[in-house]
Amino acid sequence: MRQFATFRLGDQTFGIDVRIIREINRILDITPLPFSADYVRGLINLRGQIVTILDLGLRLGLPRKATGPDSHNIILKRTSELAAPLRTDGGVLDTTSEDPVGFLVDAIGDVVDVEESGIEPLSANVGEAEGHFLSGVIKLDCGLLVLPEIRRVLDRSQPQRNSSTESMETSCAQ
Repeated sequence: MRQFATFRLGDQTFGIDVRIIREINRILDITPLPFSADYVRGLINLRGQIVTILDLGLRLGLPRKATGPDSHNIILKRTSELAAPLRTDGGVLDTTSEDPVGFLVDAIGDVVDVEESGIEPLSANVGEAEGHFLSGVIKLDCGLLVLPEIRRVLDRSQPQRNSSTESMETSCAQ
C-alpha cells in the first residue's frame, strides 16, 4: 500500500508519494531568482533554510498562474533524508535532490491510499514529449490521479514541456 498527497494544478489532480514530502506550507513570499529557468519561481526562507521553489505546473507545460488563496508549497525531502530507496514501478530509484527544493501548486487535496497494483503506466498513445515528466496514473472513484516523475522534473538537463500540449482531464473535487 502506498500513500499519495494529492494536489491541483489547474483542472488536473496530481499526486506525490508522501514518503518524499518533508512538509506542505503556505509560505508564498517567494523572492524571484534572476537569470533562472522560467519554471524556477524563486526562493523562500523556511525557518532559516533557503529553499528553491519550482512552479510545477509550468514545468509540466501548463500556463503560468498567479498564486491564490489556496496555493501551497510542497517541500521535498532531500535524497539523503529518504528512509529507504524508493522505487517506481519501472524499478528506477525515485530520488529528489540534495538541494532544498519545493513545488508551488494551486491547491492541496487529500492523502489517498493506493495498492501498488493500482498504479498504471501511461498509455502507449501518450507521446514521449507529453509523458516525459509523468510516471503513471491511478484510477480513483472521482477521476484520474496523475503521478509526476520527480527525478525528471528536478533534472535541469531535461527539456521543459511545451505549454501548448493538451492535458489530461480529471474530475476530482478538492
